[in-house]
Amino acid sequence: MTPAGWICECPDPACLFRFPAAWEDDRRLLCPVCGSPTDCQLLPPKEGEEGNQRREVTGGPTVHLLLDNIRSTYNVGSLLRTAEGAGIAHVHLCGITPKPDHPKVAKTGLGAEAIVPWSYYPNARIAVEKLLAEDWRLWSLETGARAEPIFQIGAGATDRVILAVGNEVTGVDPALLALSERIVCLPMDGAKRSLNVASAGAVALYWLRFGGR
Repeated sequence: MTPAGWICECPDPACLFRFPAAWEDDRRLLCPVCGSPTDCQLLPPKEGEEGNQRREVTGGPTVHLLLDNIRSTYNVGSLLRTAEGAGIAHVHLCGITPKPDHPKVAKTGLGAEAIVPWSYYPNARIAVEKLLAEDWRLWSLETGARAEPIFQIGAGATDRVILAVGNEVTGVDPALLALSERIVCLPMDGAKRSLNVASAGAVALYWLRFGGR
């Protein structure tokens, strides 16, 4: 197994800068602050980081994720990594959402883009109507008058749910909101009303999969 990388420290008492470095990065040999030769120690491989085989998902509700016109490749990659880690059964990508085979998605997907089952649809409304006919239920992650804090929903209500997350600027398509069984939100106690879509989606997905156990 390939080591995870290095942890390096400058031995100069006036500096003592400490930093991590990738396995193949020769820049670790010199301190980026003062230029002194560094002392580097190998980091052990991270358990579970090797390989590209998805482990069998056992227990908990079956949850899908729908990405409705997500613009950023980095947000898509991050959400795919969250979906893989949380055991999301399938990801539906719609409209302008970059597909997992887009090269920039891999920067934040870190291999998850090659593992998670996915489908692409040009029109999210038509895709959702077909999924609802197959006895799936749609929840949308959005703010507004209908939105209810996701953590207040009782356990056992989350099986066969598709969670829709929307565009970074315009949010979830109003047609999808009209089709949603529930509109859910995250409580916000600060000055801001919402989180980045990848951060909010991660919190909601993990709650849907594990919050009711």
